[in-house]
Amino acid sequence: MSQTRQPEIRRPLTLRDVSEACGVSEMTVSRVLRNREDVSPATREKVLNTARALGYVPNKIAGGLASQQVNLVAVIVPSLSNMVFPEVLTGISEALDDTGLQPVFGVTGYSAEKEEEVLYEMLSWRPSGAIIAGLEHTDAARAMLENAGIPIVEIMDSDGTPIDSVVGISHRLAGMQMADAIVAAGYRRIGFLGSKMTSDHRARKRMQGLTDGLATHGLELADTELYSGGSALKKGREMTEAILSRTADLDFLYYSNDMIGAGGLLYCLSKGYDIPGQLGMAGFNGVDFLDGLPMKLATIDACRHEIGVQAANIIAGKDQGGVIGGHRVELTPQLVHGDTMRAPS
Repeated sequence: MSQTRQPEIRRPLTLRDVSEACGVSEMTVSRVLRNREDVSPATREKVLNTARALGYVPNKIAGGLASQQVNLVAVIVPSLSNMVFPEVLTGISEALDDTGLQPVFGVTGYSAEKEEEVLYEMLSWRPSGAIIAGLEHTDAARAMLENAGIPIVEIMDSDGTPIDSVVGISHRLAGMQMADAIVAAGYRRIGFLGSKMTSDHRARKRMQGLTDGLATHGLELADTELYSGGSALKKGREMTEAILSRTADLDFLYYSNDMIGAGGLLYCLSKGYDIPGQLGMAGFNGVDFLDGLPMKLATIDACRHEIGVQAANIIAGKDQGGVIGGHRVELTPQLVHGDTMRAPS
């Protein structure tokens, strides 16, 4: 589903905007932002706080450059070790290949504060557009994005209100879709295994969707096992051992991503579980590299490559009638039953 609204005409904030907002001269603002020492501590603090609240980012490119922009697209994602995002980045790179625009990548490590830092640095070089994962940002990051004066595309998630354009899936609906599939296959004692979700908003929304979906069938989660840190096969094995040791009568395990799901599958096969008869399992993302497992893990394909392509097309103005900005593209995730979930009963 793709929708387009009339984009707002934006301009980047200037020194004058900061000067007028805090009641000091443009020269004083410039001195503060260049770290000059000939400014009082009180004035410095006032200027920095005002600039941060407004979302002002200094311009680092040469003053004589006519367009005041460079042919770069800022792409900001939480992780490169997570197998999800390389496919998104591949889609972005492919779509920009013939446009003259070059993607430049920044990584936040799922930290809101780090996202602020990366965003500030990237926007200071006046890119032609920005693609950023997720809809949740700090107030300062949101202000920078809203006042950057360039096309912004938030990706991966459609459960919320975007700053400009958005391309993604509904993670809440993906969780509900999985709940319906689990119940249709005859499973009733369901465990959830995933991250502690302090900053992984999409995993939190999937868990909420799963919980809501089970509730419509009169069921609730029988147990949960949460972890912090990066996803890994070893982590999946450890979590699966822990939850099954604690709640032995579980008949389905739903993992927040395929990586820990694969670790769980390998653990259960090593312990002789009958899968999917005695125990069903499913993950999320549909990553191709897991195709070599002894059994194909049930999952939901999250449209990662297509998200990257569509986001880059918006930045480049492809297939949009020349209109850049104000687009909402919600893709439909696909359930893959694989070998680890019984057929619907």
